[in-house]
Amino acid sequence: MTTSDQPAPAVNALGPASTLLPELPKRAIGIDVGGTGTKGGIVNLRKGTLTGKRLRIPTPQPATPQAVAGVIATILDELLSREKAPSAKSLAVGVTLPGIVIDNVVLSASNIDESWLECDTTELLRDLPGRTSTLNDADAAGLAEARYGAGANKPGTFMTVTLGTGVGTAIVHDGVLVPNSELGHLEFEGVKPAEQKVSAAARERLEIPWDEYGDTLRRFLLHLERIQPVKKFIIGGGISKRSEDFLPFVTGLRAAVVPAQLTNNAGIVGAALYAAEQAALAEVRSSTH
Repeated sequence: MTTSDQPAPAVNALGPASTLLPELPKRAIGIDVGGTGTKGGIVNLRKGTLTGKRLRIPTPQPATPQAVAGVIATILDELLSREKAPSAKSLAVGVTLPGIVIDNVVLSASNIDESWLECDTTELLRDLPGRTSTLNDADAAGLAEARYGAGANKPGTFMTVTLGTGVGTAIVHDGVLVPNSELGHLEFEGVKPAEQKVSAAARERLEIPWDEYGDTLRRFLLHLERIQPVKKFIIGGGISKRSEDFLPFVTGLRAAVVPAQLTNNAGIVGAALYAAEQAALAEVRSSTH
């Protein structure tokens, strides 16, 4: 067998949630960049909970990469000054952004300042301590829910749908994230993107009663179910705190529909977990070369 015919090392197939990963550090830091506020916290990776209070700073306007990077640095400095901060040696920092993120490069800007397009966040955040990884904000929330929340310790494919200013989606299969699904940007009942009709902001803007909003969400989830069948829909975003007002009207789906459990901390928790796993993957892969 020639060298080129050799099977790829098993380590190349490693992904987050793999049992072959080395043990993650006990804590990591997650920072969740939103349209109005940027929140950060120290995350206990054993429990999926915050260690100490989260820190929130208003997101600068305009939210350019340089301006947001300054806020991220300020939050990180404060968190690292705390007694239970992760050690510098094992520091992993996850940052969420409201856009498509592939290999730490931002490739969409529908809900973020256009100056983020093609921004290489590795370069932008290169002066921060530790190893920094960036990902889509809904993906972070979905990963957190799948590992610690409404999908914890359960096999199968789950989709977290975050309802806020827009509509985010995150698909997780057996604990592994399938990133950047962005199904809130689909066309839905003649409206494109769907989030103009389905988001929590749309409900407020159009003054839609809760029962009608629940029925709109029901139809949207049926639409998603035809495109990507899942075992469970997990409904997140700030509106999930009022799930009893609209989820009773979301019926008739094959998949279960449940509220998120981590609420507003999901993005922080998922970002920290993602960053810690990416750091562990990099360590394993570098040791095999």
